[in-house]
This record gives sequence, structure tokens and C-alpha cells, in this order.
Amino acid sequence: MFLLDSHCDAPSMLLKGADFSKNVKEGQVDFPRLKRGGVDASFFAIYTSNELSADASTRRALEMIAKVYDAVESNPDKVALTTSVAEAKKNKRKGLISIFMGMENGAPIQRDLSLLRLFYKMGIRYMTLTHNGDNEICDSAATETKRWGGLSPFGVEVVQEMNRLGMLIDVSHISDMSFYDVLTYSKQPVVATHSCCRALCNHHRNMTDEMIEALAERGGVIQINFYPPFLDEKYQDVMPSYKRVVDHIDHVVDLVGVEHVGLGSDFDGIEITPVGLEDVSKMPKIIIELRKRGYSEHQINLIAGENFLRVMNNVIK
Repeated sequence: MFLLDSHCDAPSMLLKGADFSKNVKEGQVDFPRLKRGGVDASFFAIYTSNELSADASTRRALEMIAKVYDAVESNPDKVALTTSVAEAKKNKRKGLISIFMGMENGAPIQRDLSLLRLFYKMGIRYMTLTHNGDNEICDSAATETKRWGGLSPFGVEVVQEMNRLGMLIDVSHISDMSFYDVLTYSKQPVVATHSCCRALCNHHRNMTDEMIEALAERGGVIQINFYPPFLDEKYQDVMPSYKRVVDHIDHVVDLVGVEHVGLGSDFDGIEITPVGLEDVSKMPKIIIELRKRGYSEHQINLIAGENFLRVMNNVIK
């Protein structure tokens, strides 16, 4: 089995000075707990708020990337910075955890495709087009008044250039209209690195059945987020358990098949967690629950990481 978490906000903790060589009490992810959780690869999110100015967001992204480089280079016996599936599989054989980088919010590229290309050269292998605000690329799911009505003209260029580079397009956080525009203009499968199902929890950040079907038809994958408000509307009354994550997996499997779903925790980006999934070391509970629900080992392998790796192999050059 290859267990992959497609989204965690560990760089935000690194920026605060966390030492990932040992347990980080204030956080949900560190290298020892990744190991205990059986995680083979984790995408560290280079996150910038939409409230930052353009130049400040670019600086913040560079600072986070630098912190990831430093943390990995300080722990060569535990982790390795990785940019391809082949490298990740090789790292697993060596007993190393692969650390990928994704950029959460395209604001740091400003309106300059050369900056997109530079971030790719630094190791960024997916970009979440925006976060909780409209930016120069597209509209966000979180805003009431939309700036563009989908992708901006520059956003269309970004999608096309990401296709050319071989960078995954992440549709988490973007508006429904932006999502459908991405599918119109992208020639490659796209991913939702940390999203849930709106049919099970009616939140604007979640994906409708129609969106999940469209994503799957293009060969993409939705990675289920662990954030309780996205898992269950009743979370304030009764906190959902890790089993609710598997409910969302079940829904996607019933809707489009087992080939289009995976895990994107959002650890270190969420202030509350499902009961039983307090940190990344608890990830095996999801695997155990999948077995209890009758999933075969082949199906579990797909959900655990092979689905996302398949899309990576199809897109990343």
C-alpha cells in the first residue's frame, strides 16, 4: 500500500518555528507522526491568504518553500523532497517519506506566468487556483459577490500554462462556475486535493454530485477533507468521527466508482478534527474502517494513494 495525503498545511507550522524532527505539540503533523501513521507521501501546502497584497503573498510563499527545504534537508534519514511518482516509489523502498509541495492560492504568481514557471522549478507540483477570496485567476467558493463569473482571462492562460508545464490544477476552494471553466479549458485531468461531498454536507466548499461526476469523467479525483464543518452540518452538536470521512468516500464510490477518490486531510489547516483523527498518526483508522466496510485490498490501495498517483503520472512531466 502507498498512503498519500494530498493536502496538509505543515509549512504554516514550520513558518512559526516548529521542529518537525520531533513531535510538535501545537500541531497535527510532524515527521515522527507521519511515520507512525504509515504515510508514504504528503503534499505540504504553500498557503497564502487572499488578504495579503500581491508582493506579500509572493514573499510568504518563498519563505514557506525555504522552510520546507530546510526541514527536509535537516532530516535526510526521515524524508525526501519529491517531485514525481517514480521518486516517491523509490523513496518508499528506501524507507523515506516523500514530501511534495503544492501551492494553495495562486496569488503569489501575481499576473505573471514566469512566476508560475519559477515556482514549478522550485518543486511546486499542484496549485489551488485561489483560497477564500477571488483573485486574479478566478472566483472563490467563499465569496458572495463574484469578481469574474468563473475564470478570469488570465486564469484561462494559467490553466493552459499549467497543462503545458505538467502541473496539477487543484479545484478545491474555487467557485462552481470557476470549476466548470477549468474543465472547459484544461486538456488534462484535474484534482480536488481537499474537498468533501455537498450531498452529505451542504457547504459551499464541498462538491455537488454533478461536479464530482464531471471531475471523474475527465479522469480526476476528489480527496476527502477531514474538517468537521465539511463532513457534517451537525458538527457543532455532535462532533463526527473518522467514520464520517469514510461515509464521504462511500458516497463518491457509489457515485462514480472507486477510481476517483482519496485522502486530503487538511491537517495543520484545521482547528478541530474528527474524533479519532486528532493528528496524522491516526490515519490507519481510515484503512481499518474501509476493510470493515468490505473494501478489497485493491480498492483500499486505490483510495489510499494510487488514484492520486495515477493522475500525477498522467499530468506531471
